[in-house]
Amino acid sequence: MAKISELEASLRPPAMDMPPYPPKVITLASGEKMVVRQVEREEIPTLLEAIYPLLWVERDFYDIVGARLFGELLAYKRYRVKDEYVLAGLIDGVLAGMVNGRLVDEKTGMSYHTLTIRRGLRVGSHLFAAKMEYHIEHCGQEEVLIVAESPIGFRRWMIEYPLEKRFEVQHELGGVPSWVLPKETYYNAKPRLVSGTRPVSEELLKSAETIVLPGEETVVRQVAGEKEGET
Repeated sequence: MAKISELEASLRPPAMDMPPYPPKVITLASGEKMVVRQVEREEIPTLLEAIYPLLWVERDFYDIVGARLFGELLAYKRYRVKDEYVLAGLIDGVLAGMVNGRLVDEKTGMSYHTLTIRRGLRVGSHLFAAKMEYHIEHCGQEEVLIVAESPIGFRRWMIEYPLEKRFEVQHELGGVPSWVLPKETYYNAKPRLVSGTRPVSEELLKSAETIVLPGEETVVRQVAGEKEGET
């Protein structure tokens, strides 16, 4: 057993000291309260279960986003990716969406994916903004490298912020080269795009302690429905 433990330790990447993401609550257009909080490794199987039925949904590129996110979350659970984090949006404990990324070094962040389950309420936009908030404000980074894999993502990230081209840097996800959100651009966009308040009440925090899945049929119906949302 000792030899196996030593071998496993050699397979895990070195880890930076990452601060926790402080939970916040966002009031959505529907009036519902969405708690945004960090996801622990032991909770990852629940997120994998939520993603699984989306692997065959072609609309808005949920299939490729879902497949890649599935692998990234599994790598996080198995300690096979360096300095990754995961955030989830929960409405009455029910999973509304999730985002992930990692720290490249002390100054640069790498945005991975944003996946919305509860569509039509800008859940994905709010969670993406929370992700940028984590990099810039809580980790003290100078910039975040970003790509989009769907037209909706391009409109939400590249145009709305707006992002700058960093085409000399290839993003880890492949595809098109990187765009970048510098710290200055983030703070300029923050009044328009970053929502939420802290601290979160004990009642709301308790409602978000356990991640509840909306059910496979509900997930597929929401993401493949007629309302436009984000991936």
